Amino acid sequence: MSAETASTKAERGAASAALTPDLPTASETVGGEEEGTAELHFDTLSVHAGQLPDPVTGARAVPIYATSSYTFRSAEHAARLFAGEALSDAHGNQYGRMHNPTVDVFVRRLMALEGAAGGLALASGQAATTATMLALARPGAHLVVSNECFGGTFSVVRKLLEPWGVRVSTVAPTPEAVGEALAQHPESTVGVWVETIANPSGSVPDLAAIAERCRAARVPFVVDNTWGCGGYLCRPFDKGADIVVHSATKWIGGHGTFVGGAVLEAGRFDWTDPKFPAFTQPDGRGRTYVSRAPKAAFTLRAYDLGLFTMGMTLSPYAASLALQGLETLPLRVERACATALKLARWLERQGAVTRVLYPGLESHPSHAVAARTLRHGFGAVLSFELASEAQARRFLDRVRLASHLANIGDAKTVVIHPWTTTHASLPESARRAAGVTPELVRVSVGLEAPADLEADFLRALSG
Repeated sequence: MSAETASTKAERGAASAALTPDLPTASETVGGEEEGTAELHFDTLSVHAGQLPDPVTGARAVPIYATSSYTFRSAEHAARLFAGEALSDAHGNQYGRMHNPTVDVFVRRLMALEGAAGGLALASGQAATTATMLALARPGAHLVVSNECFGGTFSVVRKLLEPWGVRVSTVAPTPEAVGEALAQHPESTVGVWVETIANPSGSVPDLAAIAERCRAARVPFVVDNTWGCGGYLCRPFDKGADIVVHSATKWIGGHGTFVGGAVLEAGRFDWTDPKFPAFTQPDGRGRTYVSRAPKAAFTLRAYDLGLFTMGMTLSPYAASLALQGLETLPLRVERACATALKLARWLERQGAVTRVLYPGLESHPSHAVAARTLRHGFGAVLSFELASEAQARRFLDRVRLASHLANIGDAKTVVIHPWTTTHASLPESARRAAGVTPELVRVSVGLEAPADLEADFLRALSG
């Protein structure tokens, strides 16, 4: 491990949000910066980042630390930990609600894959969304949200933010629409929120152009990068985003075996802006989020709200499954994207299908933007429309290989009818604005042979 000053170690501990500075940074796990680890490829980082073999047992896999609490070396050590002082003689963990070494490795690995300066893991993607929105907002603030977001995101808006006195504008995820919304509320807007690939329309926003509008307005740009697959398809920080949110349940885990989420930050936004008074409000010890973690102040606030206060804790068992998922993430996503494109083109040739939505198709409105925003593929989800809602529901009842369930990013192909399930709580106008119609079927493509999926779909379409 490379030498660090006490202040650097404190910043690094806050950045990981698990505050366990004994664990190595992403570069330290594979030899250190002097050996050029900053240039390691995504595939290598997905296997190695954030961890060294266990120093006591030599275990190569990340151990599952199934513990609620940790011993302190002395009264002074305990006091330093509870004061948040990560000094060289005060390594350790405070309590399992906030700190766990297994979870910390997962956070560090995801930070390395996304190029983040700070991050934390939470109990679900919904927990990550909630903690992020609450960390940004306050009564009287204004938030700009894409009208093509996940239904659960709108649930946080309707059930928490708006009753709290936060004004929310839902707009098309275009630079023009976002810029207009920012101009209408220049001094009260505290965030712009979009998804890398919209659910289920497949629309891909011009992240770089929207980031420019946000930067000019001094507003943090939040990207839900769940469909960006842990950074494999898209690294929003490279496009100018300030905060990234993930549902780790999906492609990061990849097998439908746990629920989890994560929040990451780029470390470049100025949180001393008067729009964000909570970041410079002294705590009982006279410290602020900014003074404690200048490059990870948002991470520290989200940690304070999401973990310390609300207890949205990711279990070490779930973190272990997430780490296993990350190790095969590039292989799985590459295969799923290739199959999705092949299946989309096959569906276009089926007479019963009236429309196919997949950003990898030249016919998709976002194809050009997707081509310069995404890498390694165009995503593993497609949607298609049939002649009627009855036909769409009949298709779901007739598939045998594909699973009919409410998830995406699984190793198995899954299908669903968003109009009556994932987006059913939204008003009809909001559903249609999000690209959801009664005739639409969403498909999250798994790892099956394309020919077998085509046969299953053909049978279901022919019924």
